[in-house]
Amino acid sequence: MFKSDSFFKWLCLASAALIGILMLGFFIQLTVSSSEIWQTYGLGFLASRDWDPVNDHYGALPSIVGTLVTTTISLIIALPLAFSAALYLVDARPLIGEVLGHAIDLLAAIPSIIYGMWGLFVLAPLMQDYVEPFLVETLKLSSLPVVGKYIGSDYNGFGLLTAGIILSIMILPYICAILRDVFLMTPPMLRESAYGIGCTKWETAKDIVLRYGIRGILGAIFIGLGRALGETMAVLFVIGNIMDMPENLLSGATTIASTLANNFPEADGLQRSALFALGLVLLTMSFGIQILAQYYLHATSAKRGEER
Repeated sequence: MFKSDSFFKWLCLASAALIGILMLGFFIQLTVSSSEIWQTYGLGFLASRDWDPVNDHYGALPSIVGTLVTTTISLIIALPLAFSAALYLVDARPLIGEVLGHAIDLLAAIPSIIYGMWGLFVLAPLMQDYVEPFLVETLKLSSLPVVGKYIGSDYNGFGLLTAGIILSIMILPYICAILRDVFLMTPPMLRESAYGIGCTKWETAKDIVLRYGIRGILGAIFIGLGRALGETMAVLFVIGNIMDMPENLLSGATTIASTLANNFPEADGLQRSALFALGLVLLTMSFGIQILAQYYLHATSAKRGEER
């Protein structure tokens, strides 16, 4: 019995150590493989706008900006929807909540290539024929002093906004599932006390559930952010894949992941090193975001454990 316990202990330790070794190996491999671009450009590589394989000039800024903008758009769209859906699932009747919960969870099982194809053949034409003309020609947002420069007047259905919408649909089930668990951690006594003094469901959600689970909500946001950062195929289909700084939300752009997918098969020399550097940037961003997500989720769980 004791031998089996000891074996299981060392097996778990070895498995945990292997994960750490693999992560360290990824960082070392990407750092070594990207050393040429860092020696050539230094940190200026991160701020350079050029991506010209013909003249061997490379910069990461367009890819980084495209990644951050599409991720931000996806969070702006997905977070209110996920928050509302999670609140409803917590308070809904068991059968309805279970059915709708499974339906939302199924969205996470759809392969990203399917999202990409749907975006290419359905969403992009809808954006080109209806949504973008409505924004530009009907609402005339492009003519407004401040908003206009972020909307622009040219559109073809492909660009940052379309990519952000696709990403919002993809990260919605992840954020919703975590928020649902966070809301369920709210002590029933607090909710019942709020109802007892005459609070509405919205007031209870805003003043009790939201404040109690704020760290868990932040964790859910970071989980969704990490999921959106590394998405490749779905974004590749609809973002336009233009290696330049985006002019507005309707213009074509690129992300770190789509840049890697588009250029890596034929890259060599300094370009290959630049792509490894982009991979290192993406891994660092994703790793940092996941650390923050786990910290906030753990803090919420620890708070719940202390109250018990």
